[in-house]
Parts: sequence; structure tokens; C-alpha cells
Amino acid sequence: MLHHIALTKIKLALLIRKGDIRFGGNKPLKIYGMLSCNSGKRIKTANRVFFKSEEEAIKNGYRPCGHCMSNEYRTWKKANGVNPSQSSGSSLQYHGSVRN
Repeated sequence: MLHHIALTKIKLALLIRKGDIRFGGNKPLKIYGMLSCNSGKRIKTANRVFFKSEEEAIKNGYRPCGHCMSNEYRTWKKANGVNPSQSSGSSLQYHGSVRN
């Protein structure tokens, strides 16, 4: 796991180009998703982390984004016994915010 604040723009671009960074995450919410996710792009730099693989994100206790990784998120919900009635209505928690 790499913290965004520890990387320069050039280093970040190089790591993405080389494939060493493939997913981004929200550290406080423990959510990971695709680098292209609009929700993920709104994360404050201080809260953004990067992963090389989904396995690395999961190993660090992160769950898939409900927006850009909806299939993986549904699988995660089933595997972790998350009941839709436990959340308010049909809201999903995304990278950058909580939608109601």
C-alpha cells in the first residue's frame, strides 16, 4: 500500500504506467476501487492510498467500491453478511462520500 502524500506526481505517473499501481483507496473508509472511478478522484490526497492488486487491498482490510466495482461489492456484501436493511434505504457508501 502506498500513500498518495508520499509520492510526487512524476513518481505516481511512473508507477501507474509500469502497472505497480492499479487501484486507489480511501484510507478512512477502507474502500478501494478503479483509478478511473469518479468517486475515488474526489478523495483528499491525504486520505488516498494505492494498491498494485485487489488482493493487496483486501489483505489490508479494504472492501470494493459500490460504484466502480459493483459486482465485486455485491459479492463482498454477501460474503460479509451485509444486509441492505442495515443501511439507510438503498444508499451505497462510495470512495469520497456517503450517498443517501
